[in-house]
Order: sequence, then structure tokens, then C-alpha cells
Amino acid sequence: MKILIIEDNPDIAANIGDYLEDRGHVVDFAGDGVTGLHLAVVNEFDAIVLDLMLPGMDGLDVCRKLREEARKNTPILMLTARDALEQKLEGFQTGADDYMVKPFELQELEARLVVLARRGKAVEPRVLTVGDLEFNLDTLTVNRAGKDINLNPTGLKLLQRLMEASPRVVSRHELELRVWGEELPDSDSLRVHIHSLRAAIDKPFDVALIQTRHGIGYRLVHPDAVQT
Repeated sequence: MKILIIEDNPDIAANIGDYLEDRGHVVDFAGDGVTGLHLAVVNEFDAIVLDLMLPGMDGLDVCRKLREEARKNTPILMLTARDALEQKLEGFQTGADDYMVKPFELQELEARLVVLARRGKAVEPRVLTVGDLEFNLDTLTVNRAGKDINLNPTGLKLLQRLMEASPRVVSRHELELRVWGEELPDSDSLRVHIHSLRAAIDKPFDVALIQTRHGIGYRLVHPDAVQT
């Protein structure tokens, strides 16, 4: 795992870092809240160990800004020297995922970080986005401009390939292979399904996304994107 430790006590930070590095993890450090927030925003970490009391910006503010302003979902384990319920509740309210009270066992700290990192990866959705069109690959749900769009399995397969390739053109043959494999249908089947997809994706909206390249294939692109 790649872990960020935001802790102003150099001895505690060193102890945590040495233990985690000996266990094969990659560790980065920050000794104050401002530096820690910057590192957490510009880098990707599997988990963050965040001390509550920090110079410059305390752990609650770091957590709040990371969640609300930076929109980062990196799992956060917060450390505190006091076992106060109010403090824990405030930490959870700002977006912390777990809490440990000093002093703590390093073995338990690592175990909690592993669980948090695994949970963070598991809940991160796979979403394709083109303009105001979104396709959640985990739930197979589609919406445009906040409006849910119902598609049959063939429409979902076609849409996924067109969105994955956007803004490039996808050939008719490639789309047919994606939907029907080697048992290709008659020549009109793809055109019929593209027509149905257009009726669902484009017709109710002012801006059309699906374009036909005659004799070649189709592409899905927003007009604001760079045209090729």
C-alpha cells in the first residue's frame, strides 16, 4: 500500500513509518496540516494516517477540506491522544473512516489500514462519462443530465463501447463483434439498434451525442469536445 502519514510528532511518525516500510508499504510524510492536505490532494494514496492535533491546520479541517473541497475519497484513519466520544463523533462527521487513540499497537494500526484500503477500492464505482451522459458499469445504470435512461442489454453493450472509445469512431464490424461475437446478424440489425439507442440517448435532449460516419461506423462525442 501507499500510505500518507500526517503527524507532527517526529518520533511517532518515524515509528509508524519504519514499521510500515518494514512490512513492504510505501510511506510519505507531512508534519503539518497544510502540507498534509496538499500531498493528499495531488497524490493518490491507499490510506491516510491523520493526527487530530496538527500545526497550521488541525486534522478535522484537513479531513473536511479533503472530502468537501477536493472531493477525495481516500480512506482516513484518525489519531488522537484523547479517548473522548465527542471528538470521535466530530471526526466521523468530517469524513474520517476509523479512529485510534494513542498509544496504540503498530500491528493493529497496519491491520486497520489494510481493511480501509481494501474497502476504499471496493466501493469506488466505475463510471464512464461523456458530457452530461454517465454510465455506471457496476450497476449498469445510465443517466443523462440527471435523467435515468433504460436500455436493453444490446443497447448497453453498444453504449459502453462507444463511450470507451469516445471521441474516436468505432467501426461497424467492431460494434457487431462486441454485441454478437462471431455469429454476426444481418446487415440491418446494427442500424436498428443504433436507432433505438439514439432514441433513448439523444432524442429527449437538445444536444445529440451519437454521430454516424457513413461507410465506416459510429462515434459518441459531445460537441464541446475537440473534433477529429
